[in-house]
Amino acid sequence: MDTIYTSLFAPIGDDGLIGGLLILEGLKSTLTVTFFAMILGAVLGVATTFMKMSDHWFWRWPANLYVGVIRGTPVVIQLVILYFIVLSALDVGVIGAAIIAFGLNSGAYISEIIRAGIQAVDKGQTEAARSLGLSQRQTMQEVILPQAIKNILPALGNEFIVLLKETAVIGFIGGVDLMRAGEIIRSRTFEAEVPLFTCALIYLVLTYGFTFMLSKLELRLKQSD
Repeated sequence: MDTIYTSLFAPIGDDGLIGGLLILEGLKSTLTVTFFAMILGAVLGVATTFMKMSDHWFWRWPANLYVGVIRGTPVVIQLVILYFIVLSALDVGVIGAAIIAFGLNSGAYISEIIRAGIQAVDKGQTEAARSLGLSQRQTMQEVILPQAIKNILPALGNEFIVLLKETAVIGFIGGVDLMRAGEIIRSRTFEAEVPLFTCALIYLVLTYGFTFMLSKLELRLKQSD
């Protein structure tokens, strides 16, 4: 009990900040970055998907380059380069830079997930829709995408969970996320078990909670078939 009190309830520095409050602040940063990065990633993913599926090379080439670079380099390197080099002259802050970096990273993977989901829909669906007089755009919106969404939903859920856990590297650019908060408490109190296991438990609860909600959504979509 003394270890738990020292790690989570006792002041951990001259500023009198309590360890538990620091973890809550870190959790807030983690969830903020994850939420907005996922939105940015979804927008970029959709745009990149249609660029890669375009008949024009001047759309496909930059999309392929973007996906190749992002998938070929670690996210922590992308984060550090973006913050210390690309955005160094702009006052975007640590959280803003993290949202952009993780959004760019997630967008590349989401684009591949969406593209695979669209291509998984039987080509006969497209041919049947076009034979009924639907335009290419109407076919995509009314026939292909509704079916593709059901196919890619589990993969999108996995991408969100991966993104949530990847935010643990925000500390490399000086941000205080959930993982960094646990490390700060450990370094100041010399108690490793409670803060680190607390952070691990919070990540576990978040991922299991989201997985549960996703499974309920998948079940509802199956019932609507």
